[in-house]
Amino acid sequence: MNAPIPATALHATPWTATEFEARLRALESRYHIHHPFNRRLNSGACSPTQIRGWVANRFYYQICIPLKDAAILSNCPDRETRRRWIQRLIDHDGQGDNEGGIEAWVRLGEACGLTRDELWSLEHVLPGVRFAVDAYVNFARRAPWQEAVCSSLTEMFAPQIHLDRLAGWPSHYPWIEPAGLHYFRSRVPLAQRDVEHGLAVTLQHFTTPDAQQRALGILQFKLDILWSMLDAVEKAYPL
Repeated sequence: MNAPIPATALHATPWTATEFEARLRALESRYHIHHPFNRRLNSGACSPTQIRGWVANRFYYQICIPLKDAAILSNCPDRETRRRWIQRLIDHDGQGDNEGGIEAWVRLGEACGLTRDELWSLEHVLPGVRFAVDAYVNFARRAPWQEAVCSSLTEMFAPQIHLDRLAGWPSHYPWIEPAGLHYFRSRVPLAQRDVEHGLAVTLQHFTTPDAQQRALGILQFKLDILWSMLDAVEKAYPL
C-alpha cells in the first residue's frame, strides 16, 4: 500500500491553474506503474499464471468502468458535459462496428490462455479487488459529479503504462498472441483525450484552497484503489 501523504498546511490563496495542475500531476509517483507487481509484469518476470491472474482480476475493473461513467452522467445536469462524457461508455461497451474496450480485454484474456467464459464468470476475482473496485463505483455514485470526474484523472498517467506493455510484452511474453495487445494500443490516444476533458472540469471546479486540497485527496483515493488492487493480486500470485 502507498504510504500516507504527509499532512501539509492549507495554502492561503488558491493555486493558479498551472500550479494546481502541476500538483495533480506530481501524484504520478503514487501511480500503480511503480507497484512492485507491475514492475515485474513489465520487466518479463511474471509467470503465465501470474499474468492470467492479473488479467482476470483487472477484468472486473474494466467491466465496472462503464458503471462509474454512467453514475457520473446520472449526477451531471450539464448537457454539454454529458455529451462528451458519454463517449467513455461507448469506448468501453462498444457501439456498431466498435467492439469496445471490454471486448478488447476479453481478447487479451484469450491471448493469455483464459477462456471467455472464465473471464465473464468472475471466478478468479479476488475479494480485495472486488472491494476496491466496488468502493470506486460507489464513490462515483454518491459524490458530486465533479469529484467523480476528478477521480478519473489517473488517466493522466495511463499512456506510459500502456506504452511500456506494448514495448516489452512481445519479447518478454512471446507466448501471448500479439493481437491480444490491442487494448493497450487503443487506450493511448483515448486516455490523452479523456484527460483533456477531465482536467478542464477539475481546474474549473476546484478553485479555492479547501477545494484544491480536496481534489488532491480524491485523486489520491483513486490511486490507492489501483494500488490496492495490485496488492491483492501480488499476495494471491506470489513469486
